[in-house]
Amino acid sequence: MFSNININSKKVMKILIIVYAAIILTGIMLSIFGSLRLDINFRGGARLAYSYEGDLKQSDFEKTVKSKLGKTDFSISQNEGFNGGSKTYVISISGKKTLNAETQEQLTNELKTKYEKYKVDLAESNSVSPSVAGTFLLKSLVAVIITALLVVVYVGLRFKRIGGVSAALTALCALVLDLLVTFSVCAIFRLQIDSNYMAVVLTILGYSLNDTIVVYDRVRETNKYYPQLTIEENMNRSIKGVMIRNIVTSVTTIIAVLTIIVVAEIYGLTSLRTFGIPMAFGLISGCFSSLFIAGPLWVCWKQHVAKTKTKKKA
Repeated sequence: MFSNININSKKVMKILIIVYAAIILTGIMLSIFGSLRLDINFRGGARLAYSYEGDLKQSDFEKTVKSKLGKTDFSISQNEGFNGGSKTYVISISGKKTLNAETQEQLTNELKTKYEKYKVDLAESNSVSPSVAGTFLLKSLVAVIITALLVVVYVGLRFKRIGGVSAALTALCALVLDLLVTFSVCAIFRLQIDSNYMAVVLTILGYSLNDTIVVYDRVRETNKYYPQLTIEENMNRSIKGVMIRNIVTSVTTIIAVLTIIVVAEIYGLTSLRTFGIPMAFGLISGCFSSLFIAGPLWVCWKQHVAKTKTKKKA
């Protein structure tokens, strides 16, 4: 498919960097202005899930909750089972003002009384203190950092012959961009950052790294059979050789993730939505970054080092 196409990986990289910058800056700006939502596991607070039957409007439910909670910072999401019979409204309350047992009981009694015909009942209740939430967030960040460091060590050792450390660092740059994209997507779509997001982060790290390793493997192989090529020609040839493989692998996985998103939207499954949407964008980002960010960035670095050495000799 790409045999007759001349690929200029560095030119594509420049275009992609503009696209990445636009997405990431948008996500950061929205986060600053309050679009980012953290799960209670990361910020502390309480979560109450109320089951109901029939067609209970969310606006009515929210009015009643607001009348009892007052100025307490909270949000409400709706979940619906696959068969349409199991329906719940989930109330997430900020850790800045946690819900005491008395207020919770009053709220539950009010909802049960006012919406008796809908058979409203408290299905689940849990709370996390801000200090515990902070510890959990710290541990999650440490897990991601350790994973990133292991990536650098692994790639550095595996690709010693083509400059292991530089290859590892440029691969890490591509991974950071992928993670920033998933973060920005959560802010843009107002998705909650929860344990599902951490699963997305670790999965994207694996997928993107695997695709990058495929590119570096082809570079090493091309260098063995075509030593006369310049480093940039080698990279362009290698990317062309693995492009179909990387795209097909990513598209296959994305189709499965899109199925999850469709199911989540149809049945109002918030937990699947917070997993599927950032995962889909992360996979797309990983496909492009492994082909046109990690490799071309590595080429730029090697060319810079070569020029510096030439100037020193001169």
